[in-house]
Amino acid sequence: MATQLPTTDIRIGADMIRRRKGGTPIVCLTAYTYPIARLLDPHVDLLLVGDSVAMVLHGHGTTLGASLEMMIAHGQAVMRGSARACVVVDMPAGTYEDSAARAVASARRIIGETGCQAVKLEGGVDVAVQIAAIVAAGIPVMGHIGLQPQSVEKDGGYKIKGRTDENIAALLADALAVEQAGAFSLVIEGTIETVAADITHRIAIPAIGIGASSECDGQILVIDDMVGLTVDRVPKFVKQYADLRSVIAHAAERYALEVRDREFPGRAHVFSKTSGGDEA
Repeated sequence: MATQLPTTDIRIGADMIRRRKGGTPIVCLTAYTYPIARLLDPHVDLLLVGDSVAMVLHGHGTTLGASLEMMIAHGQAVMRGSARACVVVDMPAGTYEDSAARAVASARRIIGETGCQAVKLEGGVDVAVQIAAIVAAGIPVMGHIGLQPQSVEKDGGYKIKGRTDENIAALLADALAVEQAGAFSLVIEGTIETVAADITHRIAIPAIGIGASSECDGQILVIDDMVGLTVDRVPKFVKQYADLRSVIAHAAERYALEVRDREFPGRAHVFSKTSGGDEA
C-alpha cells in the first residue's frame, strides 16, 4: 500500500523539501494554469512552473521560447490555484547566464511578482556563481543537471547523459557544484539510471528524477505528458496515467454533432421568463 502523507494547511517551503532527503519520495509535477494547480495541489509536494510551458501551451519547438514575462504570468496563475505545494518557477534561458547580478535581478523579479517559494535554473559548474548569488540574496534555488532542455541547440538535440566516463565525471561535478552553491535540491533529467542513482547517493540535497532513476529522492513529470494531453512526441521516460486526448476529442465530436443537429442547446440550457434567478 502506498504511503499516505498527512495533509497540512502549511505551505511547503524549500527547507521542508530539503529535509526530505532520503525519506518518503517527493512528488512533483509541472503546472502552468490555475485550474490544474487546484487539481494537483492536494496530491503533490512540489509544483514546477516549468519553461516547458513554451512548448506545451504556447506551441514553441523548444523551451527557448519562454520569456521572463511568460514565466511570471503562469507563476501567478499557479500560485492562485495552489495553497499547499512548494511552487518553483523556472528561470528561462537568457535571464541568468550572463552574470550573477542579472541572475539575482531575474530571480527577485520572479519571486516578487509571483510569491513563489523558489526558482530553478539549469546548469552545474557553469552557473554555480549565479546559484550562490541568488541564494545569498535570500532566494531558494533548485538546480537542474543532466539533459538540459535550454541547451538543446548547443547539444544538437535531446541527448541522454552519462554514457561515457568523461560525461559521468562532469555530471557528478555539476551536482556537487550545485549543492555547494547552496541549492536546496536539484533535478536530474535524461541520465543513465545507474549514474543518476549514484549521484543521488553522493549528494546531501534531494535529487528529483525525470528520465533518471527510481532511487532519486523524488520524481517529476510534465503534467500534459502524464495525463495524455501531449499532441506531439512523448518522451520514453513518461508513463501516461490517463488518455485525455481521446476524452477531449470525443467530447468535441459529440458537441459538434449535437450543434449541427440542433440538439444543443436544449431546453435545460436556455433561459425563459419563468426560469428562476438572474444568474447565468
